[in-house]
Amino acid sequence: MMQPAGYHLAELNIGRLVAEPGDPRVEPFMKALDAVNGLGKRSDGFVWMMEGSGEPGKGNTETKIGGDAQFVSNLTVWEDVASLEKFVWNTLHRAFYERRAEWFELLGEQHFVMWWVPAGHQPTLDEALARLDELRENDPSDRAFGWKDLPQATLWKTRNCAQVAAQ
Repeated sequence: MMQPAGYHLAELNIGRLVAEPGDPRVEPFMKALDAVNGLGKRSDGFVWMMEGSGEPGKGNTETKIGGDAQFVSNLTVWEDVASLEKFVWNTLHRAFYERRAEWFELLGEQHFVMWWVPAGHQPTLDEALARLDELRENDPSDRAFGWKDLPQATLWKTRNCAQVAAQ
């Protein structure tokens, strides 16, 4: 999927924590949210992030999926594939990605999706979840895709971590 002119890359990543926020089992993850999200916001190519209350140590965990306090999401927009790829695989983010099995349940189904949005568009969680459903139900398309569908993405091939959760 090549990037259309005038478009940015949106991504949604969802997960279900092994315990509710505030539980000691997910404390290291919760304590790292501000640092990792802050790094993302300062990264070259970062455009926008869906925010929670802004309360320290909460990230966007207050935005529950289906009313489930353990089901959390991350929704961001980036200028291009290279910017997102660099943040995911070449920063502190990767260290926490590698530890995801400590804090997240194995979902057993696709939990990550990307798609192109017109520059300036801030997708809603409902819009993003619809894209994820589209990817789960259909083959990848220009409306919903993953890393392997982006020929310009290369870092995921060599920097990707062990398959401990549904990709």
